[in-house]
This record gives sequence, structure tokens and C-alpha cells, in this order.
Amino acid sequence: MSGIQDGGADGTDGYAAGFACLIGRPNAGKSTLTNALVGQKVAITSSKPQTTRHTIRGIVTTAQSQLILVDTPGLHKPRTLLGERLNDLVRATLLEVDVVGFCLPSDQRIGPGDQFIAKELAELRSVRRRPVVAIATKTDLVDRERLARHLIAIDRLGSFDDIVPCSATDGTQIDVVASVLASHLPPAPGPLYPDGVLTDEPEAVMVAELVREAALEGVRDELPHSLAVVVEEMVPREGRPADNPLLDVRVNVFVERPSQKAIVIGRAGSRLREVGSTARRGIEALLGQKVYLDLHVKVAKDWQRDPKQLQRLGF
Repeated sequence: MSGIQDGGADGTDGYAAGFACLIGRPNAGKSTLTNALVGQKVAITSSKPQTTRHTIRGIVTTAQSQLILVDTPGLHKPRTLLGERLNDLVRATLLEVDVVGFCLPSDQRIGPGDQFIAKELAELRSVRRRPVVAIATKTDLVDRERLARHLIAIDRLGSFDDIVPCSATDGTQIDVVASVLASHLPPAPGPLYPDGVLTDEPEAVMVAELVREAALEGVRDELPHSLAVVVEEMVPREGRPADNPLLDVRVNVFVERPSQKAIVIGRAGSRLREVGSTARRGIEALLGQKVYLDLHVKVAKDWQRDPKQLQRLGF
């Protein structure tokens, strides 16, 4: 039986550094776990599946190790060209990392999606040996008996190097997850990124993600898949005093149909103003300065299925 970690984990002697990929079906808690491990928001979160579209790196540095987290889109059965490209992105990432964290939410039974990923991981291990740590996420949503059944089901799902239950929401066992993942990293002469660096994502990518996160809140199920955000420009406002700068940020939000545009904008623009206010607060916290956010909603018909439009939107 795989070792279920409930407490400290022994790391390797000396310093270790490398990459860990968090994988799981959509809405398994990967982005929330990434943010909890890093201790700061570096990945957008949403109750909607398929929130993550880019591999976002969060960096966890300690005196003994540096764990570089790669947060991937959820592996799923694709229905569009975008879905196929997201799955390809996950598979390519799996081949490059040093350890895989397989997230399985404790409040949901193991289903076909988890079995699909477990099979993919088994094939990966047969081609290229990679440690796989099963992470039972969202333990705050279940009682001890339900959690015990979930951990047994995980152990039966596949061959894992460790199994760790945790909750990113209340912080339970987050330090154990970090320690266990770090214990599988290769030896290194020192950290790969300077101390204090939490992510290597470009600012424009993180700004676009914050806008998309704000736009996803409270919308209908079909919209999240149809939403794409592109930062057109980020330029300092001319003529501002040095001690009170202002950054002009111009962002286009793309949807696939006029009806979706109406949803994002809302009655008399009320919803778009709310999206803008929420996103602006996040962007100002990220950049540490005042921001004027100029949002525009545009229709890019069926962009998820159009190779040219996918490329233009960064996929």
C-alpha cells in the first residue's frame, strides 16, 4: 500500500530543486493548492471547470529546497480544438517535470475522469519514470469517515509514491504536501530562481488571468469555455507625478457569440463595471500601483474551433 503522509516527511540530504506538476480533472483544486503552497495568489481560481489555460509556475523556496509548481489545465475529454491543445499542453508538461502531484477532491467520488488520468500517468511511468504523489484535496468538506474511504479508493486507483490529504482552504497539511513533493526533487547546488521570486509568469499574462477570473464569477456554465482575455497594452500615464504614477491597462475580453457579450456586459453595463472593479483591485495588488483599466468586450465567432483565432488569442 502506498504511504499515506499525515505529518512530516523526510527530504533528501543536501539541497534539492526542481519542478512539480499538479494534475487532475477540472475543478480538482489545483490552482487553489498552488496559491496555498506559494502563500500568494499566482493562479486564478473559480468554481467553474476549465479555469486554468496556461501552465502557471509558483515557486516555493525553503532553506532545504526550491519547489517550482507547474499548474496545468485539467485533463479532460476534449470537445474542441482548444480542448485538444490544452490536453497536449498537460502531456508535454508531464514529460518535463521531476514529480507529479495528482489532485483528487475528497468531496467527490473517484470517477471516469480520475481513471483516465491514472491510466495516462501509468503510461507515463512506463515510458519515463516519474514519482507520482496522490493529493486528496478539499478535506475540509468531508468528515473523517468519508475521507478514510476516499484515501482507500485512491490507493486502489493506482501505484503512488505517497498519498497526502490536505485542505488548501484552511491550510491543513499544506506544509506536508510541500515537504513530500520536495522530497522527490533531484539534488541541486542551489535554488533555480532567486529567493523572493514567487512566479515567472509575465505581468501581462497574470493581468489577463485576473480579468478572466473576475469575468467568470457568477456566469452560466457555457460561458467559461468561450471566454478569452488579451492585454493589448500596459503603459504609464504621461504627465503623472513620480510619487503618484498611473498605469493605463487596455484589455479585450473575447466571447464567441453576441448573446455571451450581453451576459458579460450586463444591463446598462453593470456587470462589466463590476468585473472591472474586481479585476482592477487584483491588478493593483499584483503590480503595487494605481491602474486605470479599460475593458472592451468583443465577439470572435467560434474561436475555440478556429486555428487562426486560437493562435491570435495565445493558444
